[in-house]
Amino acid sequence: MIVYYFLAVVSCWFGLQSLLSGIRYAAYVSRETSRPLPDFQPFVSVIAPGRGLEPGLIDNLRPLVAQDYPRYEVLFVFDAHYDPAIKIVDALKSTSTRTIIAGPATDSGQKVHNLRVAVNEVDPQSEVLVFVDTDARPATDWLRKLVAPLEDETLGASTGYRWFIPDRGGIASRLRSVWNASVASALGSDSAKNFCWGGSTAIRRTTFTSLNVSDRWRGSVSDDFTITHVLKEAKLPIHFTPNCLVASVGDCDFRELIEFTTRQIKITRVYASHLWLPLLLGSTLFAIAFFGGLILIGVHPRSSSAYIFPLIIFTLGAAKSFVRFRAVSTVLKTSSLDLLAHVFLWPFASLLYLYNAIVAGFSRRIKWRGITYELKSPTEAVIISRDS
Repeated sequence: MIVYYFLAVVSCWFGLQSLLSGIRYAAYVSRETSRPLPDFQPFVSVIAPGRGLEPGLIDNLRPLVAQDYPRYEVLFVFDAHYDPAIKIVDALKSTSTRTIIAGPATDSGQKVHNLRVAVNEVDPQSEVLVFVDTDARPATDWLRKLVAPLEDETLGASTGYRWFIPDRGGIASRLRSVWNASVASALGSDSAKNFCWGGSTAIRRTTFTSLNVSDRWRGSVSDDFTITHVLKEAKLPIHFTPNCLVASVGDCDFRELIEFTTRQIKITRVYASHLWLPLLLGSTLFAIAFFGGLILIGVHPRSSSAYIFPLIIFTLGAAKSFVRFRAVSTVLKTSSLDLLAHVFLWPFASLLYLYNAIVAGFSRRIKWRGITYELKSPTEAVIISRDS
């Protein structure tokens, strides 16, 4: 019992620190979203790598060709000319869009391969490269807000992040949103600790070229972890742009939830191994303190002391979830049901993190967009199989 109480106290302390970080995150979002945008609107090349169809794809791609931005192009990149998503792209085509066939990857992830081909095809007058995922649904002013911070030439990159918004709802879909939210709030005012999200990142073309990012991508599956590493190596700050929090609208079942979350942590284990062990230990500590406390209540239901730590831990986590959700709701359209999910499902998201971290400790094989990879190292990914 003494060991449990000690671990529970430590968990409460971490919970308090987490709540304080959530408050700082909310303050940063409020401050940044109320700040006037710099008038920086150079010619931009938006690169959108894709593979296959997904629910809501046309609604995700339509805003890319209708941005409130004076001069830009959109390069849609696929590995094969028969990709069914090309028909949707063709239906949206305008004078500012192009479709590029990159061919199958051989020495890197397919997405990274697509990006490496596309950066060599951008318009010569392009000053900024923007990378976006096809499962993101940006607002029409997304590009302007993402690029504007790069007026500061000392910045390495400007980045947003995704926020999962369930379409029809369901426990699995809402749990995915809660699971992902803790990563979103890891971004903030400390540009030295921020990271790039490949689904919404802008970088000056001169910076991209001088740092040889395309060459550094070779052999990688993770475009965003790699570019983050390159920028940190060069000691260039990454600016988080809360205005560019991007909705990722859709649903998933529990199989898809487990596949997605475990893949993300496996990638983290390989490309940011210093984050994996704290995640494993922190999730384990929480599981013992919170769920162990619930077991203790079942064993000693009349003991008032048994209720104290689970109640404190839950309250701290729920408060952070509430603060974080309210901050994000100033940028994205959210619902009260989503708020309830974030307040009450966060303990299960933490338990899911524990499962993800354990599995990632034993396997480096992932399946992504129909392609199975073995992640040998940050610079070596082996393609095991490819769905037709």
